[in-house]
Amino acid sequence: MEFHISYLSRRKYQCDQKLFSYNGNVVFANYQAVREFVQTMNRVRRSEGNQNLVSAGELNALGLLDEIMHFLIDQYRQEVKPTFNIDAYRWIENEVGSEALYKTIVGFCKEFPPSDVAQGKLTVDEYLASDNPVGKRNLYESLEELLVLWVTNRNQAAMKRFGELFKEDYLAESTAYQAVIQSLEKYCQTIPLIEGYTLIKFLRLPAEAFPDSLYDQLEYIRKRWRARIGDFLTRLMRSLDWIKEENLSRGMGDSGDGTVEIPMYQSKDQKLEGLAEYEAFSQDLEWMPRVVLIAKNTYVWLHQLSKKYGWEITKLNEIPDDELRLLRDEGFTGLWLIGLWERSKASEAIKRYCGNPEAIASAYSLTDYRIADDLGGESAFQNLRDRAARYGIRLASDMVPNHMGIDSGWVLYHPDRFLALPYSPFPSYSFTGPNLSPDPNIGIYIEDHYYSREDAAVVFQRVDYNKNDTRYIYHGNDGTSMPWNDTAQLNYLDARVREEVIQTILQVAKRFPIIRFDAAMTLAKKHYQRLWFPEIGTGGAIPSRSEFSMTKEQFDEAFPTEFWREVVDRVAEEVPDTLLLAEAFWLMEGYFVRTLGMHRVYNSAFMNLLRNEENAKYRMLMKSTLEYDPDILKRYVNFMNNPDEKTAVEQFGKGDKYFGICALMVTMPGLPMFGHGQLEGFAEKYGMEYRRSYYDEEIDLDFYHRHEREIFPLLHQRLRFADVESFRLYNFANAYGNIDENVFAYSNYGEGEHSLVVFNNRYGKTNGFIRQTVPFMDKMRPDKDLIQSTLAESLGIHNDSEYFTIFKDAISGLSFIRSSEQIWNEGLYFELSEYRYYVFNEIYEVRDDAQGSRRRLFNWLKGTGVLDINEAAEDLMLQFVWEPYRNHFNHEKVSWLYDQIFKDPAERNWEQIRNGTWNDFEMLFWAANRYYGCERSMEGLFNIYSTGIGEFIRDPLEKQVVKMKKYNRQLERISELVHSRFDLWAAIFISLQHELLTKNPDDNDGLIQGNLFIDWRLPRLLRGMLVSDGNQPCLSVEDQIRIIQWVTDVAGQVRGWQLDKLESNINDLLDRPETRKVLLVNTYQDVLWFNKEASELMADLLEMIGYYLGVFDRDFSYHQQISRTRLMQRAAEIFRERIEQSEYKLLNLYLPEKSSKDAAKSPEAKEKKASKAKEKKSNYEVETASGEKKKTSKKKESAEKPKKAEKDEKKAAKPRKKAAGKSDKTDGSLVK
Repeated sequence: MEFHISYLSRRKYQCDQKLFSYNGNVVFANYQAVREFVQTMNRVRRSEGNQNLVSAGELNALGLLDEIMHFLIDQYRQEVKPTFNIDAYRWIENEVGSEALYKTIVGFCKEFPPSDVAQGKLTVDEYLASDNPVGKRNLYESLEELLVLWVTNRNQAAMKRFGELFKEDYLAESTAYQAVIQSLEKYCQTIPLIEGYTLIKFLRLPAEAFPDSLYDQLEYIRKRWRARIGDFLTRLMRSLDWIKEENLSRGMGDSGDGTVEIPMYQSKDQKLEGLAEYEAFSQDLEWMPRVVLIAKNTYVWLHQLSKKYGWEITKLNEIPDDELRLLRDEGFTGLWLIGLWERSKASEAIKRYCGNPEAIASAYSLTDYRIADDLGGESAFQNLRDRAARYGIRLASDMVPNHMGIDSGWVLYHPDRFLALPYSPFPSYSFTGPNLSPDPNIGIYIEDHYYSREDAAVVFQRVDYNKNDTRYIYHGNDGTSMPWNDTAQLNYLDARVREEVIQTILQVAKRFPIIRFDAAMTLAKKHYQRLWFPEIGTGGAIPSRSEFSMTKEQFDEAFPTEFWREVVDRVAEEVPDTLLLAEAFWLMEGYFVRTLGMHRVYNSAFMNLLRNEENAKYRMLMKSTLEYDPDILKRYVNFMNNPDEKTAVEQFGKGDKYFGICALMVTMPGLPMFGHGQLEGFAEKYGMEYRRSYYDEEIDLDFYHRHEREIFPLLHQRLRFADVESFRLYNFANAYGNIDENVFAYSNYGEGEHSLVVFNNRYGKTNGFIRQTVPFMDKMRPDKDLIQSTLAESLGIHNDSEYFTIFKDAISGLSFIRSSEQIWNEGLYFELSEYRYYVFNEIYEVRDDAQGSRRRLFNWLKGTGVLDINEAAEDLMLQFVWEPYRNHFNHEKVSWLYDQIFKDPAERNWEQIRNGTWNDFEMLFWAANRYYGCERSMEGLFNIYSTGIGEFIRDPLEKQVVKMKKYNRQLERISELVHSRFDLWAAIFISLQHELLTKNPDDNDGLIQGNLFIDWRLPRLLRGMLVSDGNQPCLSVEDQIRIIQWVTDVAGQVRGWQLDKLESNINDLLDRPETRKVLLVNTYQDVLWFNKEASELMADLLEMIGYYLGVFDRDFSYHQQISRTRLMQRAAEIFRERIEQSEYKLLNLYLPEKSSKDAAKSPEAKEKKASKAKEKKSNYEVETASGEKKKTSKKKESAEKPKKAEKDEKKAAKPRKKAAGKSDKTDGSLVK
């Protein structure tokens, strides 16, 4: 019997072959005929404007449905009614008439001619009078064909696309077709039923169940009629595979909805879909756990290095040592250079034909495993390898075992090593494009529609012109996307091919201590069979390969052992100092390391799940791995981007989420791998065909420096985190005992140190306790049962109230103190903001002393962190001093006092000012007495303090004196400084009170010999009090501290300055270490330099100090203030003159007599300017009482020739540009 199509369709589509034939129990499909017929159908339909195109797989399915119906009818004959066809014919003959029935049969054979009739070998009458190949009369068999035609016309899915092939309209109009079918239905009601249905109704069940899908109809038959169709099942499953292949091809390898599958390990005796996962780990050598890998696209990197260093760098040996040193300093011990091997010229040509004129070949389409000539070849590589080794860096290379370039020597001269066919698997393929072969005797052609991007053929054409041999070699393909059109797929069923690849791997291993195997999972037996020789019913991955299905027994005979297990064993024997790293997905990760023996395997779930914040899913992967075999966790390669993926910054951003996940990557067991451009914050994804980068990107310095602070130090400690023997994963439980799956918390022990990592991978706050581990297998126990432990047990701390545990966070630098007993009983409590992370890499326990100082510190800190726990303990001892100090000098109070300067004197509430400050100062004074163990009297102090505060809150312009024009101009200058520089005013205000705190109120010489800054640890206190406002001129917190310390230190010295000794007084000032700190003195090329801005600031400070210096003295008088103000104004002028002539060299700031002996020896002394510096003009603006701004200028006055003063003008206070610092900042403008 045959699969009949209408005569008009045969003629329209020029089909004169048998598409299918049936001998009673087997359907023989002519696959090529089916594909060619479908190609013709679609070509004709397109020419007619008909877009109802068909597929060979669906036509094949329809043919199978046709023949399955014949098979079931034949089965019915054999089991129920052997004479069914003859009896049915006679029944209808009696009802409809012999002539009408015969004419209907004749009409059917004319409309749907058998092959012999269609080809003119027999007339219809001759055909009906003859027997078919199995000895049955064609007349009666044609009645069966008529029945199948009628059933097919009622199959909606069949008629939707193929209706014109089987239309019954002519028969219904010109013959007794309908009467014949009705009579046949009556007859079927008189004979035994099948499962309660008549034979005709039974044949229609699949189409009625699934009217819109031929695939689903076949599935219905497979599931419901499996026992009935017997050996026919094989053909049915192949047909299903064919349709799956076509669906994949039409979708261009759509890999799904983005759902990330993770390997779930169930038990110790688990099998991976029939693969026994026995334990056969490869043991690490000493250096392997230390590997931290960074990837570099070689050509792009050389281009970037050329831009960075300013000269052309194109060869491996030209990579500067500075770059290798930088990688070492960052913490990298492995450098993966992508694209070292000689690449396919055909690959480059294809990419250029497709529109990229600058493209080079793909890094994974290779002609040979030798270092590319344009990278300098083998000698350049050896040079780089040896230099990298000196910096502790091992080079890593790709090895691509699945395929070779289409113009490689293997394809040209060893074509039998590849999967190929003697014919094109799809008639629609054409190969008329350019010849890509470097050998004129051989032609290499990829399918034409690759160039137009209209199709992705699974094969390319290789022609041997000398041997007249044409074959179609399959492209490399992993079944998830388009075939790799510049590659040729190796045939791993051939043992000779496997050995050739192993020999190549061994040669690579002798040059590279780290090998990354590209797409390694494609060569695992399970997947190689699935892709290329699928078991029946498992095909569909690669179009046309379901035709080459093999049973597992057949496949195992040709491919007896896992290729990768053989590779691992051979490398271990012949090149043992080699780390083998597999790029493997598809839930094969555990199998690759535990059974196949790879040292490391890709863990793409790390990137995908943490990026998507599918935290519960990733924790489930970790938990199941720890329960099944923790050693798998140690062998994962964790990464945040891969060359095939989006860049890390595109996936994770540049904020806390990125750095939190990066911290996980570098502190989890396994191998951390960084992508090209990841550290720099680059957004460009570098294609494998790139010779250079295309974005003009600058390094994001803030992003990079954060790596320097937070990530690189952890890389240098990699060995502490790499192993799993002491790795423990914890649940993070809230107060109600619910587990927050968004928090990752784990501890480890390595190199004699404990570590604890906590990270909240969610945009949201949380809080809870870490106490209990998840279950894990203890491989040291004989039974290897699952156990759990606590954080306290993991850290080895005491369950004792006298012990406290210190946790130092490597990220913030803060240390925390916790009760060991509390950790035992409750766990460790955390409050975590969004994406907050801690890496506690210094954990140790201390026992309380007899005084209970550790417990007091624990209670005082209340869970907050400190930079130094020992200093915090000392700080605690100073709280009786610090508390009144904070109260007196807090930012709000000092700022409020400063505001008084801008008020009209009549508006100042002196009573409020005095009461608002005196009590706090009094408490601070008594605290100073207590600290220094003295009993100074408070008598007289109030008046001294009140006078000084009063001077500080007055505008200097209020002190102008009639007929003292020069002094008045000086006051204008000081007023200008006070108005514009709150930070300087506040620094002097605090400093002079430091001096007051050390004095006896009745004796200006004082009694206390201590140094407040050192004794009271004031820099630490002030760092938490001062703020810095960037909206106006303002010093940083550290600069403010230096100024306060300097003024405190030099106030007493400056008080003794004399007009005739100012030059030497300034020299003495420059000798003080605190002065040099304020000047930011530094050494460069054996010369001491000072900072220009800092020196100008010091000159301003000298003037301000002169005005305020005596305000807290017992015998303060206006006359003294005027004298000291004018003296210090002259000192400031001298200092500015020295600055102008100094060339910013410290020695040049000294009086010539003092510095000549030292300076004469230096070259810079000879270059001193001989001429006197021009007088410097100082422009400034003040505001009159009416608000009018006026600009005046004054030349510096010389000590020898004072110039006549300009006309005196009464100046009013200029409105203040006040900083609005927030009191809760720790790095902003003045007192908190």
